[in-house]
This record gives sequence, C-alpha cells and structure tokens, in this order.
Amino acid sequence: QVHLVESGGGLVQAGGSLRLSCAVSGRPLSAYRMGWFRQAPGKEREFVASISRSNSISRYADSVKGRFIISRDNAANTLYLQMHILKSEDTASYYCAAGVATGPSDIAHRYDYWGPGTQVTVSS
Repeated sequence: QVHLVESGGGLVQAGGSLRLSCAVSGRPLSAYRMGWFRQAPGKEREFVASISRSNSISRYADSVKGRFIISRDNAANTLYLQMHILKSEDTASYYCAAGVATGPSDIAHRYDYWGPGTQVTVSS
C-alpha cells in the first residue's frame, strides 16, 4: 500500500509563492508517475502538473504553465510543486497522486493513489 501526504499549503497574497511537498511511503517513489491536481469549491478536480518516473518529462495545465514547477526527489521519496505568481484563481485544495498507468497524464482516473490534500488560499 502506498501512502501520500501533502504539506506546504497555506494563505498567501496574490503574486506570492508557495512550495507544496508530497511525502510518499510504502513503496519507492521511482515506481510511479506522479501528478498534482486541485479542486476548488463547487468545481471539478482539475489537472495541474505531472512528471514521469524518470524525472525527464513534465507536463502542465495551460493555466499554470510558466508559473508552477513540478519536481521529484526519488531518493527522498518526495514530490514537489513550486508555485510562483499565485493568483486568486489558484485557490483550491491541492492533491498529489501516484500511478503506474501509461498514456495521458492529465486524467485523474489514471492515478492509483491519492493524498488527502492541502489547502492553498490566495488573497487578492
């Protein structure tokens, strides 16, 4: 069983930065493609970013491209999401996810394990 726990969320002013972390336990992080998703109140969960097992391929939603950076430290079993130039529309609960499926990485059901989420609130 794989266990994921996010941290690093909080309240930040628009234009600020935050770094989210996702600690993975139970199996090596290197076994999984990883992703970040978010869900705002009243909205569906949406893709934010993903990164391949080998750390060689990353993908971003258009809404965060150029502002967010996904990275992974397989030795530390930790996934990161560095967020810059935060906007009020980035306010959401952020979830990390781990999966073994191939194919498009922006689809939630392709991930097998999820963390409980961490709240990010951006004040304008």
